[in-house]
Amino acid sequence: MTPPPTPPRTVSVPDIPNLLPILPLRDSVLFPLAVMPITVGQERSLRLVDEVMRTSRVIGLVAQRRPQAGPAGPEDLYRVGTAAVIHQLLRNNDGTMQLVVQGLERFRIEEFVQTESYLIARTQPAPEIESTGTEVEALARTVRSLFERLMALRSDIQGDLGGVLEQLGGNIQVAYFVAGSVPLSSAVRQEILEADTSAAKLKSLVELLQHETVVQELQRKITTETKEQLSKSQRDFMLREQMRTIQRELGESDSQNVEARELREKLEPAQLPPEARKEAERELGRLEQMPSGSPEYGMIRSFLEWLLAVPWAKTSGGAIDIGKSRAILDEDHYDLETIKERILDYLAVQKLRQERRIQAPPAPTDAPSPLPVTPEDEARREPASARRRSASRSRAR
Repeated sequence: MTPPPTPPRTVSVPDIPNLLPILPLRDSVLFPLAVMPITVGQERSLRLVDEVMRTSRVIGLVAQRRPQAGPAGPEDLYRVGTAAVIHQLLRNNDGTMQLVVQGLERFRIEEFVQTESYLIARTQPAPEIESTGTEVEALARTVRSLFERLMALRSDIQGDLGGVLEQLGGNIQVAYFVAGSVPLSSAVRQEILEADTSAAKLKSLVELLQHETVVQELQRKITTETKEQLSKSQRDFMLREQMRTIQRELGESDSQNVEARELREKLEPAQLPPEARKEAERELGRLEQMPSGSPEYGMIRSFLEWLLAVPWAKTSGGAIDIGKSRAILDEDHYDLETIKERILDYLAVQKLRQERRIQAPPAPTDAPSPLPVTPEDEARREPASARRRSASRSRAR
């Protein structure tokens, strides 16, 4: 990402040769008149800088389309870049160089004439067009206003840049300065650099700044609300702990702990199945840690009370009456014929098992006699559809 630029200043533009040495930039874009530090480490880039420092110190800086580790070729570079002059050079102990460059003017690459030792391209100047009119003035004011709002929302934008912005004259300088100061991707900055008119640059900036401002305001709102909720939760927790300490000192019981203890005492003799017991333990643990004022507290307590009230290990016994069961199901539940049939089938199987246990002979024989067929058995063998038709005719009568 391109670092925040220093305020642009007017410089005497040296002669820019037609054949320009090209230094690829990885993940950064240099705008005209902006000052930017660059680290050079590739062998061919070091060779390029050494050659240029012996002549005019003017190089062409062009952004790479995709950041990559290897040397960039002509197909990896954009066709619009910025001619720059090297102001300072520092050689590091690891063999790299630190450069301080300043952009001069925009250029467009026509063709590459050398790719072996380092890149050299034939270029032509591509000066921007300064737009005029009421619309351009409105765009410039909007960009300034949005930039000031964004400075107030983001801590990584220096606050003194607003005063520098007021000192800039042309709209092109304003566009370049704002685009270099706001955190933007290299592709977006390249689009602003390639725009030919100041109006096009300002329109792009207005859209980008509006989006970024909305995102930052929403982010600040979310952060503020989260902090308030955390502060309230922490305050409530501290007050509850203090209240429990005072109650323990006075010998009083906490009603919440009493309820949880009573439910746990009921859990032991309930003889719940393993799956239900595991769920009850989990919900009871949540209840013990949850404040009584929480909306979920009452729901969990009601669920546990219902779970413990179910007669898991108790049976009522007695004979099974299929006709009475059917009447109760029809009275309490409308329709649901399939579900009712499954319930009645289950009850019929249970009744059949009871009858077989009662009618079983005391000792087995070589040729067991079949069980007697009762009218109830015939009714159970009758298809469900026939039983429904018979019941319908009975209700019709």
